[in-house]
Amino acid sequence: MLQSPTHEVRAVFTDETITVYQAYAAGIAEPALAAGTFVAPFRRTRMTWIKPSFLWMMYRCGWGRKPDQERVLAIDITREGFEWALSRACLSHFDRSRFAAEAQWREALRSSPVRVQWDPERDLGLNPLPHRAIQIGLSGPAVDRYVDDWITGIRDVTPLAHEIRETVAGGDLDAARALLPPERPYPLPAAAADRVGHR
Repeated sequence: MLQSPTHEVRAVFTDETITVYQAYAAGIAEPALAAGTFVAPFRRTRMTWIKPSFLWMMYRCGWGRKPDQERVLAIDITREGFEWALSRACLSHFDRSRFAAEAQWREALRSSPVRVQWDPERDLGLNPLPHRAIQIGLSGPAVDRYVDDWITGIRDVTPLAHEIRETVAGGDLDAARALLPPERPYPLPAAAADRVGHR
């Protein structure tokens, strides 16, 4: 049986867009939902992390129950923007196969507007899985592009998060799994895939 890749972007996507997730307090989520993009008090000066994996987002925000992460947002962004980000990303950890010296990696990390890290994907119990989920940190010009150009829509999926959590707690994992967003492997261009260690 073929083994799944350990580092592979899996996401909900169409021909034009890909869905990523973020979780915020209502004070940031409500204005964003009303405006269709992020507006004050969202701060562009901070690195903002986007996550294509719904279950990794659930792990990070505790199913929308952690303080200041009570509202889970699904953000549709252009695939062009997503691929622009990954093609300019630097891994958040030193990889000897990509950099001859740690100093070179540190300079690349300093100069890149996008940071990528791979963390263990999660199952419905939020337990770690053998394969990894990607997180993408946007800063500087990448945040501006995200807010001004890439976002095509924002939806509140907090009720879905709560419904899946309650279904899991009730012991019906098949029903919970059926509620999950239908993520599938994302066909990254070769240059972007190489940049982020997609394999």
